[in-house]
Amino acid sequence: MYHYIEDKQYLKKLKSTCSDIINQLVQAINNDDIMRVEAHLVGSGAKNLITQNANEPVDLDYNLCIIDCYEIGINNGRAIKEYVQNMFDEILNNNGWRDCKDSTSVLTTELREFTHGNKTPFSIDLGIITYSQGNWKRLIHNKTGIVRYDEYYWNDVPHSRALNKRIEKIKATNLWLEVRSTYLDKKNFYLHNQDHNHPSFVVFIEAVNEVYYRNF
Repeated sequence: MYHYIEDKQYLKKLKSTCSDIINQLVQAINNDDIMRVEAHLVGSGAKNLITQNANEPVDLDYNLCIIDCYEIGINNGRAIKEYVQNMFDEILNNNGWRDCKDSTSVLTTELREFTHGNKTPFSIDLGIITYSQGNWKRLIHNKTGIVRYDEYYWNDVPHSRALNKRIEKIKATNLWLEVRSTYLDKKNFYLHNQDHNHPSFVVFIEAVNEVYYRNF
C-alpha cells in the first residue's frame, strides 16, 4: 500500500538532488534554441505528495512541459522524445548517473541511493507534456517491437482543463489536506486493481477534480 514519506531529511535531500538534475536539463534545453521548456514535480508546486509503496524504491515524478518548439515542431513526437532523451542522458552522465530508459510515457533513470542516512533507493520519472486547446497532453511512445514503426502521439489528459485555477481555489479555502487524502486513496485503489494506466500526474488531476467538485 502507498503511504506518504515522513522522513523530512530524506525528502529534503531527495527533492534537492533530483530537482538539481532536472533544473540542469531545463537550462541545457533552453540554452539550445531547439525548444523552450519548464519542469515541475508532479503537482506543480503542490508539496508533500511524494509516496512510497511499502518498502519499495521511491519514484520522483517530474513533468517537462514544452512551451515552444522552435526547430522540431510540436507534432514531431519522435524527434521531441529522442532530443529530450539525449539531453537528459548528457546531464545524467555529467552527474555520474547512467543513461535513462524510455518507456511508454516517461523517461526513467537508474535507481540511486544516498551514502548517508536513509538508504531507500530512488529514481526519477520524467514525463513530457504540453498545454494545448485548454487541455494538458502527454507524449506517448507506442512501441511496436520494430523501432521504425513505433508511434509517437499526444494523448489528452482527461478533465485537465482549468486545473491550475482549481488548485488555486482549493488552496485558498484550506482544502489541500483533502487533496492529499484523495490522492493517496486513488493511488492505492489503482494499485489494488493492478491498474498501471494511471501515472501520478493523471491521479493527481483526478484527485484535484474530485475535491473541487465535492466542495464547489
